[in-house]
Amino acid sequence: MWNKNLQKLSEHEKYLVQIKKENIKVHATRVSILIVFFCLWELAANLSWIDPFIASQPTAIFETLVQLSSNGELYRHLLITIGETVVGFMLGTILGTLVAILLWWSPFLSRVLDPYIVVLNSLPKVALGPIIIVWVGAGFAAVITMTLLISGIITIINVYGGFHEVDQEKIILVRSFGATKKQVLQKVILPASFPNIINALKINVGLSWVGVIMGEFLVSKAGLGYLIVYGSQVFKLNLVMTSVLVLAVASVGMYLGVAYLEKKIIRHL
Repeated sequence: MWNKNLQKLSEHEKYLVQIKKENIKVHATRVSILIVFFCLWELAANLSWIDPFIASQPTAIFETLVQLSSNGELYRHLLITIGETVVGFMLGTILGTLVAILLWWSPFLSRVLDPYIVVLNSLPKVALGPIIIVWVGAGFAAVITMTLLISGIITIINVYGGFHEVDQEKIILVRSFGATKKQVLQKVILPASFPNIINALKINVGLSWVGVIMGEFLVSKAGLGYLIVYGSQVFKLNLVMTSVLVLAVASVGMYLGVAYLEKKIIRHL
């Protein structure tokens, strides 16, 4: 019996080691792809396979990054964009979830508002840019409004759709014990919809960045979106590519933060 337990333990340890090796291979492959990409990019620019003025190159981007960091401009623009994204992300998630709950609570209201939500979701948000500027002004409020229009609608659709995917037999069972609608929401709907809410959070990370950058394209005088627009207008494409890469790193970091939060919450459930 003792030998069998040792054998099982040994097999389990081998399995864990295999999983770790697989994870190391995945991460190593990801890093290798990035290294090869940047090396090929630099080589192509140096050999004039591509025009470095138009496509830039890693060494020029690094020099621009150092320059922006040394004078503090990078951190100022990055913090502004991150702040706007966090505010838009939180407001979009909270307001979208609350509206989804309201629609679930009132089927009549859901039927009334359904076509309007579909239209808002399909409408290009850039087309509303001039209207937003007139309504709320050209500044922080316009950027947040643009972010809410993009992320909030998607949150409503995803969360509300998740509510309808909850097993109806569970709802009927709880109601058979005399549960109120509020109790059904708290005890059945919300816990069962947790994966959908987390997915909405992950989607909102990207959409919030999209909304903020679009807003900064239209009205902002600071932020990564402003740097991208300014760089393209004065043909400083090194600045454009540097801003894009910084934006990519920041968005990945925010996504990893949401994924970490998901693991923490699951452990406590």
